Amino acid sequence: MKVCVLGAGSFGTSIANVLAHNGHTTILWGREKELITDIQTKFVNTLYLPDFNLDPNLTATTSLDDTRDCDITFMAIPTQYIRSTIHEYSISLTSPIVVNLSKGVEQRTLLTGSQILEQVAGISSDRFCVLTGPSHAEEVVRSIPTAVVVASTNTEIAQTVQRALMNAFFRVYTTTDVIGCELSGSLKNIIAIAAGIIDGLKLGDNTKAAMFTRGIAEISRLGVARGAEMSTFFGLAGIGDLMVTCNSVHSRNRFVGEQIGKGKRLTDILAGMKSVAEGVITTAAAYDMSKNYNVEMPITEQIHQILFDYKEPMKAMFDLMSRSSKSEVWW
Repeated sequence: MKVCVLGAGSFGTSIANVLAHNGHTTILWGREKELITDIQTKFVNTLYLPDFNLDPNLTATTSLDDTRDCDITFMAIPTQYIRSTIHEYSISLTSPIVVNLSKGVEQRTLLTGSQILEQVAGISSDRFCVLTGPSHAEEVVRSIPTAVVVASTNTEIAQTVQRALMNAFFRVYTTTDVIGCELSGSLKNIIAIAAGIIDGLKLGDNTKAAMFTRGIAEISRLGVARGAEMSTFFGLAGIGDLMVTCNSVHSRNRFVGEQIGKGKRLTDILAGMKSVAEGVITTAAAYDMSKNYNVEMPITEQIHQILFDYKEPMKAMFDLMSRSSKSEVWW
């Protein structure tokens, strides 16, 4: 097939590399001319994945004309910039299948990726997939065994994407729970920030395990309230992605939390990062959603106060531990 990936960040590049490895005619589009030239001539993403050689069959371009007539278009643009990028570059998503790779919830509108693309680009549910799961770009590009899930209400196109990506090191499962996969991939970044704060404070494994477990409980509560299937939160999109994001040295969101736990200010942390830490904005969006849907999310509430109200992390931890007692059945 001819496939294109819009967005030459780390994950977009790694997925483009998988597709090129699988023998597809693969076009990777990006805005930074120098970066795209490096990918095209050196087969290295010098900005986001400088230590890894890319498949020589991968074509990189700054021209959207090169991305026309693709069988599948993969969107690797951070959630908060999907709307503005489509408008700024007049991107026309005419492919029969559109797959969103980004994880997050748009802050102002509280829309997921599928909802943004439907609103801005007219992408109907029978053309849309979301790809998510525990898949750090730094490992995908090295062909380290990875398992992900692709979700669509249209089983046929989900299976088409599955076949396009599957190989001996990249395994793809399918599901119909689009909203569950979108929210799992987005909300776990909040818990990853919390896990990073715990690492920064050097509180230990007990604390992190509790945060991990209670974190999946509260994000699944919100997900079910928004129509997701509970089982999704205990699969690759949920626990799988949560585990890798809370523990990996590659996790941008865990890194943000760790730096906060060490006493650094959020503005300074974000200013020094190349890639987007989606969890910061997602925390604000999830906090608003929890109020709109009347879902109790104590960890999200405390992370919101740490990020935006400058609450001391240890005070937030004390407030979480001092809440009224409950049964664990209260998932």
